[in-house]
Amino acid sequence: MFFILSKTLNYLTMPLVIICSLLLSSVIIRSSHWKRRLFMAGLILLLFLSNDFIANEFMKAWEVPPTPLADIKKHYAWGILLSGVTKSEMDPKDRVYFQNGADRVTHTFQLYKTGIIQKILISGGSGRLIDIGQREADDIASVLAMMGVKPQDIIAENKSRNTHESALEVKSLLAANAKPEDCLLITSAFHMRRSLACYAKVGWRMDVFSTDFLSHKRKFTIDILFIPKLEALGDWNVLVKEWVGYVMYAMAGYI
Repeated sequence: MFFILSKTLNYLTMPLVIICSLLLSSVIIRSSHWKRRLFMAGLILLLFLSNDFIANEFMKAWEVPPTPLADIKKHYAWGILLSGVTKSEMDPKDRVYFQNGADRVTHTFQLYKTGIIQKILISGGSGRLIDIGQREADDIASVLAMMGVKPQDIIAENKSRNTHESALEVKSLLAANAKPEDCLLITSAFHMRRSLACYAKVGWRMDVFSTDFLSHKRKFTIDILFIPKLEALGDWNVLVKEWVGYVMYAMAGYI
């Protein structure tokens, strides 16, 4: 039930859904007083959320900063790679399709090749409301194997549907022969706070390695400050999804 509720709230709280609801309501409602208010609310929200400078400042504040490879002074037995970067609905099924966040995989491969992590545990099954049977961890494992990671150095945890379940499954798999300090958590910078909180809740707090940064260097150019951008709306969509997820997880006792 929680899984379905959280997915539904994610859709309902999308910034563009809220903006469209306000503008549509301003057309449907009969009261001229509320027509103006709803239209102005939708317009102001659209201008605010499409501002690149504002969106970037919020994203920079939320993302967990990157770690230079030169600053990593230890080696880890395991890199814990969280999934959420492939397109399961694409055809034909003879290849793996990546969406935004593919550098979760490429940066994990880089950590492996440089010897910072010795093995890779990929965590993630199907996060879809309607399960089509495809398991993302298995897909990513096949890609890493093609890239040159030894098959014996890869474990695919393909049962979990969300970050909370991922924490439980990973701890169950590793608790007998590893410690949290032997592991490095790898996921997108915007997803790291909720991920680390979930793992800490089950007693598996790890060092972290953020990837897939959506923020950029602070700029004060005209296009950044004043021109509405679809990319800014996309950033807010990610942020709101993470914030809603964080609150929902806190209410459920997952963090």
